[in-house]
Amino acid sequence: MSRDRVIWGGHATVLLELAGARLLTDPVLRSRVAHLRRHGETPSAELAEGLDALLISHLHYDHLDLPSLRGIAGEVTAFAPHGAAALLRRAGIGAVEEVRPGESGEVAGVRVSAVPAAHDPRRRPLGRRAEPVGFVLEAGPRIYFAGDTDLFDGMSDIGPVDLALIPVAGWGPELGSGGHLDPRSAARAAALIRPGVAVPIHWGTFYPRGRRLGDWFTEPGRRFATHAAELAPGVEVCVLAPGESLAL
Repeated sequence: MSRDRVIWGGHATVLLELAGARLLTDPVLRSRVAHLRRHGETPSAELAEGLDALLISHLHYDHLDLPSLRGIAGEVTAFAPHGAAALLRRAGIGAVEEVRPGESGEVAGVRVSAVPAAHDPRRRPLGRRAEPVGFVLEAGPRIYFAGDTDLFDGMSDIGPVDLALIPVAGWGPELGSGGHLDPRSAARAAALIRPGVAVPIHWGTFYPRGRRLGDWFTEPGRRFATHAAELAPGVEVCVLAPGESLAL
């Protein structure tokens, strides 16, 4: 009998094993991306083996990493925002299903539905654009992968779910102008989405070259749990370290 579980690979990379299918979100499988450096070990190669699908939330380099995608072997279907197919095919991904919020598909018995996300649609510096999305997966448990987002109208329509993978920080001490959640606003998102369990992602993995690590890097997961206890008391929070898994 297959065991449903999720494995956090760091940042927004999560392996979801559902009903025998293997889906990988926003694969970044290297020790560096542009000016960002990974703290700790890179994900095990096994994370990207035998995949049925990739879920790509948006075009930013720390979510759509072409070298990581080129290293994924075998035939795999990528679900990605409209406008992302050309980039993915450059990386050798032949089967691409472009989706907008409200659209869905199915792979290996898992229903994959795109939902809204409030985030910058551009891939700098050339200005390629694709509207970011999150994903809801259904194969027994119902799972929400937010990708990268700020709070938005209608977020409560996504829930309830069994598990929410919620970004709680950026890749530096400052989040920039909108399009992100910090630990407290991520807890507000959890209150809206109403998951049984929330796992904080998008923290404690990459940092800008030359930047010293500090509380901004090590504490977002714990702070999210603290804020969720106040703002979303019915939600169980499970703070994972990269490489750790959670059985569903």
